[in-house]
Amino acid sequence: MKAGALVLAVLPLLALAGCARGCASRRPPIHLNPNMDRQPKYRPLAESAFFGTGSTSQIPPEGAIAQGELPEDESFSTGRSFFGGYIINSPLGTAPDVVARGRDRFAIYCVPCHGTAADGRGKLYQRSGVESKNLLDERIRAMPDGRIFEVATDGQGLMQGYRFPISTRDRWAIVAYVRELQRESSTRAQRERSESRSESRGGGAPRHSEEAAR
Repeated sequence: MKAGALVLAVLPLLALAGCARGCASRRPPIHLNPNMDRQPKYRPLAESAFFGTGSTSQIPPEGAIAQGELPEDESFSTGRSFFGGYIINSPLGTAPDVVARGRDRFAIYCVPCHGTAADGRGKLYQRSGVESKNLLDERIRAMPDGRIFEVATDGQGLMQGYRFPISTRDRWAIVAYVRELQRESSTRAQRERSESRSESRGGGAPRHSEEAAR
């Protein structure tokens, strides 16, 4: 008797629990842990008292690019043409502002290894004796700009790549500055050769005069 009474008492409770879990109800559910089910947020084009325009949607900043509309210029980001060859000349050219920007970035990222003169004897060489690439070397001079850009992007040998620390545009600016250093080096060497020839000619004149006098 006692067991039957206990069963009759428990059955209604089980039925009530089952309805609490799965039965339909017009009452809203009770969230013991809301877990961000409801959160305050802005809807597109909704009214807003926070922004001065009164709208949640704001005018994009100048130069912003819509999602999916980024112009893809593979040659600018890789240094290679559509056919896979290296770009001969930098797409940014050698304008003074580009060279100035390249000089600034070169001083930060390149000078420690390549040195101020780009001869490969920066702080790394002075402290460890490890010489970096001489960017004034004829082999480097003969490289297309795209090849130098690629090495700056992906690295080579002991040199790490600078794809992430340096923006694409700044890497091209560094290439422009390296070319400027090469031109200055060539001009300086040519001037020194001319001065040396002039001195040789000047030093030989008195000897000819002395021989003629004899």
